Amino acid sequence: MASGYRVKEFGGPEVMIWEPLNLGELAPDAVRVRVGASGINFAETRMRAGDYSGQELPFVMGMEVAGSVEQVGREVAGFRVGDRVFGRVRGAHAEVVDCDPAHLMPLPENLSYTQGAAIPVGWLTAWHALYTVGRMAPGDRVLVEAVGGSVGSAALALVKQAGCWTLGTASRNDKLARATALGCDAVVNYTCESVSEQVASLTNGEGMDIGLMTIGDATAHELIDSMGMDGRVVMFGSTGGRDITFNLRIGILNIQLLSMSISTSPAFMTCTMPDFRDRALPLFASGELIPVVDTVLPMSELVRAHTMVDERTHFGKVILVNDE
Repeated sequence: MASGYRVKEFGGPEVMIWEPLNLGELAPDAVRVRVGASGINFAETRMRAGDYSGQELPFVMGMEVAGSVEQVGREVAGFRVGDRVFGRVRGAHAEVVDCDPAHLMPLPENLSYTQGAAIPVGWLTAWHALYTVGRMAPGDRVLVEAVGGSVGSAALALVKQAGCWTLGTASRNDKLARATALGCDAVVNYTCESVSEQVASLTNGEGMDIGLMTIGDATAHELIDSMGMDGRVVMFGSTGGRDITFNLRIGILNIQLLSMSISTSPAFMTCTMPDFRDRALPLFASGELIPVVDTVLPMSELVRAHTMVDERTHFGKVILVNDE
């Protein structure tokens, strides 16, 4: 019987308990995957703590998987036992997880399970925000909040690959230095500098074309004040406060406020997923896009991994791996 990390009560990292999971018979429309690696996202720390809207008890931790197909439901086409895959799924901090095949993709041969597990949430969220919602085009100026996070580091890579100019923000100078090393054109520590003043200086007052608002109320006004005429603000995440107020400057500049969630947007499945398969997977396969992994830990150290994510000291992804 496979085991995984189950949460039966909300709280700190200690509430995640490794125990047997009764997966039962595989559903005819599902794919069972042997977990090679699983990524951790900030949202999962909120789920564990009871701060995530709609999360019910009990549940198995984990939202990202990379591994090998162990069993294929009789109604599923396109996957075979032994295929290397990655994707979004609930319950991935385990030895085995049952997946919706619509959320699985083939893992490029040049990527390890560790790298594959870094892609599903952060990179797909960034792709959806930049391309599907934000309509990014070559030459755009893009502001990436929390550039050292899972989504932020992926967005930085996608913005640079698209031939756009990017400004990244973070609360730690070591993260800003890492972003600069990865090609970020300009960086701002939003805790001690005015983002909007830096943007005005760097863009000759023209402002940004796209702003990824991932922090929320703590930085919202500075981001809005950084936008140029017809700018698109894509809002998601809200790690720094969900209640946001705006002034009428957004109307004067014709700024578009675009909220999104990859969990609820119909366009994510109809547009983002096929677009990502067709355009992003070849870039990963060629090495032009490389997932940013900060720390790799054995699955047995999930509590330590969650503590790291809670403290927000990492850049990119924290990944858990199962023993071969």
